[in-house]
Formats: sequence, C-alpha cells, structure tokens
Amino acid sequence: MNLTGKNIAILGAGRSGLGAAKLALKLGGIPVVFDDGGSKNIDKVLEDFEREGVTTVLGLDDAKKACEITRFDLAVISPGLDASWPLPQLFNDSGIPLIAEIEFAWRELSDTPIVAITGTNGKTTTTELLQRVFNGCGKRTIACGNYGLALSEVAFSGEKYDVLMVEVSSFQLETITSFQPKVVIWLNFAPDHLDRYPNNDAYFAAKKRVFEFMGVDDFAIIRAGETFDVSIPKISFTTDDNVKADFTLRDEAIWFRGVRVASVSKFPLIERHNIENQMAVIATGWYMGLTFEGMLKALEGYSPAKHRCELVRTIQGRRYINDSKSTNLHALETCLKSQDESVVLIAGGKEKGLDYLSFRPLLAEKVTTLVVIGEIAEKLCELFSDIVPCHQAASVQEAVSLASAMARPLQSIVFSPGTSSFDMFSGYVERGNVFCEAVMALPEINQLEKSIN
Repeated sequence: MNLTGKNIAILGAGRSGLGAAKLALKLGGIPVVFDDGGSKNIDKVLEDFEREGVTTVLGLDDAKKACEITRFDLAVISPGLDASWPLPQLFNDSGIPLIAEIEFAWRELSDTPIVAITGTNGKTTTTELLQRVFNGCGKRTIACGNYGLALSEVAFSGEKYDVLMVEVSSFQLETITSFQPKVVIWLNFAPDHLDRYPNNDAYFAAKKRVFEFMGVDDFAIIRAGETFDVSIPKISFTTDDNVKADFTLRDEAIWFRGVRVASVSKFPLIERHNIENQMAVIATGWYMGLTFEGMLKALEGYSPAKHRCELVRTIQGRRYINDSKSTNLHALETCLKSQDESVVLIAGGKEKGLDYLSFRPLLAEKVTTLVVIGEIAEKLCELFSDIVPCHQAASVQEAVSLASAMARPLQSIVFSPGTSSFDMFSGYVERGNVFCEAVMALPEINQLEKSIN
C-alpha cells in the first residue's frame, strides 16, 4: 500500500490512532490526528504523537478549519468513535472515504492469514488461548486487534507471522470495506452496547459484518444454536446437552464428530463457558492442520488473565472474585452460573440501556445480597430490591466493605459489574485494580464481624 504524498486523517488519539498514524508515515503518507480532546490523559497522548512527528488537531471547530485548508485522501476511524458522531460525519459529508483502523491495517497485512475472534463474551480468553496454542505448536502468531497490539501496530512493526489472532469488536467492524479473515470464530451473541446502537438488531448487524467479505475458501467456527447461517464452510461447537454440533461435551470429555478428543480435566479451564472457548480454539487448530495432542500440550499451564473471574484473596473461607471484565449481562450471567454456591454480588456502573428484568430469576437463585455502584445503582435497586436485599455504595471501596460485612461464613463476594465502567473509571482494568486494592486492604473477617455486631 503506497500512500506517498497522500493526506491521511486519523480519527481518534488512542492506541489504534497512534498505530494508524505510524503506519501511514511508514507508507509515505502525511497523517493528521483528530480528537475531541476529552481524554483525561490527552496531554500525555499528544506527547506521543509529537514524538512521532504527527500533527494533532483537537475539537470539532479546529477540525473544520483543518479540512478547509487540507484536502484529505482518506480518513481512518478508531473503534472508540461512532461513525455517526460529528467528527467522523465531518469527513463523511466531505466525501472523504472513511474506513476502520483494522481495515487500514489489513490492507497492508492481506498476505497473512487472519483468524478473527468475535462474540459478546469470551473473545479475549479465546484470543489468548489461540496465541498460546499456535505458538506452542510452532506457528508464529500474536494476539492483537481489540486486545493487545492494535492491528496497525502489527502492520507497522514489519514482523512476519504465520497467522494473526485478531480479536474484533462490533465497533471495529462498522466501517470495514474489504476486511477478509481466513477464519472467523463466532463465540456467542447477547444484548450489549445499547448506549451506542439504537437496538439489538443494529448491534447484531454490526457484529455479523465480520463475514461480509469472506469467500468459499474461508472458514467459520460458530457456536451451535446461534440464530443465523453463513454460506461458507463451517463447523460448530457447544456444551449444551441435546444440541447437535461437531464439537460437543459428553461424559466429562470433549468429542469431535463422535471421536473422543480428551477429558475435560486435560484442559486448563473447566467452566462450561471456557470449555466452549477451548472448543473454538482446538477447532481452529484442527482446521489449520494442528494435532489435538500438540494443542493439548500447548495449553498446559495456562491461566486466565486478570479481571476474568480472578480469585483475588481468601479470608477465613470467604473468596473475593474479580470479574471486572464483565461489561454486559451475558458476562455477569456466565460468571454467576460458574459459582457453585450463592454469593454476595457487587454490580453496576454505566447505564447502557440493557434489559435487566430478564436477569431477575438468576439473581434470585444465585445472590443473597446485592451491592450496587455507579450511574445505574438506583435503577438496579428499584428493579431487584423486592427479590434480594439491595444496598447502594458510593465507591468500589465502600462496596467491598459492605459486601464483606454482609457475607455469610465461607460465602464468596463476587465483583461482576454487568456493565461498562466509563461513568467512574477509564475502563474495566482500572475498575478491577481498584477492587483488588480494596480487597487487599481488608482486615480479617472476624474484625469486620465485630464492627457490625
């Protein structure tokens, strides 16, 4: 891709934007980065661009002036920006082609096979597992996209890979124009991001675009029971009983088309949702020529990354679990279903327009006390206080103290917000770190009990 002398607008000054700007420079382009300037860390971000010799423009008014002075050949949009927002619309209305950052990077990487991992939940764990398995089996790869390095950073690096494991979100797929993975893994679909999309159908349509440019030589790996079909070769997987699929769970073992692959005990993650993630991984490896034996060996010793049903600490039998990565109801549901006993739940955060009423039966079954935080706290109390004791907390630290005081002996305290964190934090990582710090600062349980008696 030769961009010599071309003016490239990069929309969004985050990691994807920086990667796209550096790639544009490498390809001979003249990048200008546009941002609304709303980030708390904008000064540090601007230093990064200045160090790379990239011009930055902050705010819509200055963006309009820049567009009057310079005719841009292409606009590359970061996933955090909605294409309907004023800044992207400024370029769209001017007739400037608007493409996704992953589209921009893929055009430079189109000779490298891409495995695209999507779904409402489980993307990151599956992407990590794929990286581990393929590298362990001698196929050089890296996890990137919506996780790890931005795809533009990979393209900029010039490193050669046998295959790329690219986590893709609906936001990244909204403005693709030719992005064509070799393999797509579709893990699941559940309502989410209704603060960005007008309805669930729009969210689904954005996500399904991952298949749009695939051909008969490409391949799909799809959870059985998903309510759509694709016209390319595919295999399916599920842990659901009595559902037909290529990969299934039976007698505490994973089976492939009637042939026993391995006991579940051979896999590092044994929760049902993670068994499905691992099914998707070994299905991908099978399609790309890896052996089941080699993949099982590569999986040995894997442990999930932080903030995903992570055991932080046990104090006199009470387990504190950090599931800050839970940013939607499907993730929260999955976390609660993985708990053997009822729990004290800390949940809440940003209002995303999700339908919480459908969550009432599971909450009544699995939760003895609910502690809520964030923008949606009052709403959650109104919805659930008739079925479970509900308490509001002004901070994560206060929520941890309240939950600890209300937990029964040997009961788990689970931090699984069920929504995003942007009303209080920069993201789920900061939110999870704050929870972990609050847990580590707790006194022993007997002291807590004395304080409330």
